[in-house]
Amino acid sequence: MTSRFDDVIIQTVCRILIPFIQIFGLYVIAHGHSSPGGGFQGGVILGASFILLCLSYDIKEMKRRLSRKRAILFSALGVIIYAGIGLLCLLLDGNYLDYGRLHRILPVDPVRARSMGILGIEIGVGMTVMAVMVTIFIDLASEEEKRN
Repeated sequence: MTSRFDDVIIQTVCRILIPFIQIFGLYVIAHGHSSPGGGFQGGVILGASFILLCLSYDIKEMKRRLSRKRAILFSALGVIIYAGIGLLCLLLDGNYLDYGRLHRILPVDPVRARSMGILGIEIGVGMTVMAVMVTIFIDLASEEEKRN
């Protein structure tokens, strides 16, 4: 792993911090339906952790962990999760994203079904935001590499 900086201190600190940043991003996504935070905020935190990886090492290291192709796949999967939950609510004779209807197919009461539906939406949004952020950064960084 060669970096344009090759700063041992920066790389070591980032190597230690990035897993904690990612765990915090997952925490924000997981608890966004019942506390401040959610899919967008957690997705931004996760995306920022990959960008920090790129800044402390190089773009090749980030692409090794999350390639552009995988990021696009995560983005599409997140949208499918979001839309799928909404369509499932429609199929259960409810409104789009009417999570209370999910109790018909889940072995829980309507209140718990709403909580589970919102969590699913938060996961889909978080995946999409993280993937789009990383994809935009890869595109911008690749353009800069081409110029130099």
